Amino acid sequence: MNFENDKPREACGIFAISSHPEAAKMTYFGLYALQHRGQESSGIAVEKDNGIVAHKGMGLVPDVFDPTHLEVLEGHSAIGHVRYSTTGSSILTNAQPFVVRHRKKSYAVAHNGNIVNAYELKRELEEAGSIFQTTMDTEILLHLFVKNLSLGFEQSLITTVSRMKGAFSFAMLTGKGEIIGIKDPNGFRPLCLGRLNGSYVLASETCALDLVQAEFIRELDPGEIVIINGNDIKSLHVKTPADRSFCIFEFIYFARPDSTFFGKNVYQIRKAHGRQLAQESHVDADLVMPFPDSGTYAALGYAEACGLPFEIGMIRNHYVGRTFIQPTQSMRDFGVRIKLNPVKEILKGKDIVIIEDSIIRGTTVKTRVKTLRELGVNKVHMRVSGPPHRFPCHYGIDFSTRGELIAANYTVEEMTELLGLDSLYYLSLDGLLESMGVASPEKCYCKACFDGCYPVTFNDKVRKDCFEII
Repeated sequence: MNFENDKPREACGIFAISSHPEAAKMTYFGLYALQHRGQESSGIAVEKDNGIVAHKGMGLVPDVFDPTHLEVLEGHSAIGHVRYSTTGSSILTNAQPFVVRHRKKSYAVAHNGNIVNAYELKRELEEAGSIFQTTMDTEILLHLFVKNLSLGFEQSLITTVSRMKGAFSFAMLTGKGEIIGIKDPNGFRPLCLGRLNGSYVLASETCALDLVQAEFIRELDPGEIVIINGNDIKSLHVKTPADRSFCIFEFIYFARPDSTFFGKNVYQIRKAHGRQLAQESHVDADLVMPFPDSGTYAALGYAEACGLPFEIGMIRNHYVGRTFIQPTQSMRDFGVRIKLNPVKEILKGKDIVIIEDSIIRGTTVKTRVKTLRELGVNKVHMRVSGPPHRFPCHYGIDFSTRGELIAANYTVEEMTELLGLDSLYYLSLDGLLESMGVASPEKCYCKACFDGCYPVTFNDKVRKDCFEII
């Protein structure tokens, strides 16, 4: 079985700002703060002269934009996007924001998540004459929206959102400078509202608000649509289920530790996961360490609760880009080792506890443990600050089949041997929920990747990259 990567990747990050004289530059900085949510492509769209001008490209935000690009993007309202593809190929055509013109009016949209009934909606729209330009589910929103405009602008938005199922947060921009924020009825994906002097700001995470010095106002509610026109803001709602389904993996892995959701700081929640993990699985050792940067904050909590020293036993090379010269077969471990290097003087002859936030496919963990053994580490224990990933995600994370998930194919005992560990323990689901620090957490979060209980039904025969039946 070939496990290519140990870490899941999220769909996207979105940012939007209204009525600001430097809207494009503020969006650039907002996207910079959200870069961790997507590294494949970046894009910004601004309203200009009752139309929309956009620039987007493949790569990181500072690689796609330079001062010349930002000067061209003149306008007082803007939306931006950073992307990792979970639907649609990683090509420039699928980079966002996606811009269309319909009956002399322009619209742009940026999307985070996955529409699980995209296949059915696309087939319906194509039969009615729609022509799709991309393989993204994002495009479906705009086709539905313009089709429903005969109902009026606001009712078109409500009808469109009601038709879509799955996990999605959207930012829309009109040629008149209006900004629209949309959150799915289950509330899977994050989207918050802020204010910067006289401007409103939308962002996937509060860390983006902090960077542009915007004041946090609130999270959007599940099923909420906010329409921002200058200094005016209006809120609409679609019907929602009784329980929300915010992705719990945002707290475990995806979000930046300085972000906050529902009044809970991500850094503090991850430390709480580590403390709970220590209560469930204390082990005698010389030190506790993470594989930077995953697991760092849970490792702090674990070490604190166990009374063990916390050490950074591996040093991360921060200058490794997304691409580098590929190693030959005789150097097959080089691609992993280039990113982390052990501190020999700290680790040799020691019993260590490594804290990870997840093990998805297993390859990099196995290689790093092998490196530690060769270095002379005595015992290697691993503790994971979340339950085993045994079920695929259909709501915007890139593991979509059980065959990709090591924990779905091996027992913990088999994984311990396979990864070369002395012991392995995952935080229990009950322990995870208890450490979230909220009442009735089972009614707040989607945890389908752990327990297989999916809040929204889907057609598992649809290929997410092209909306075709397998």
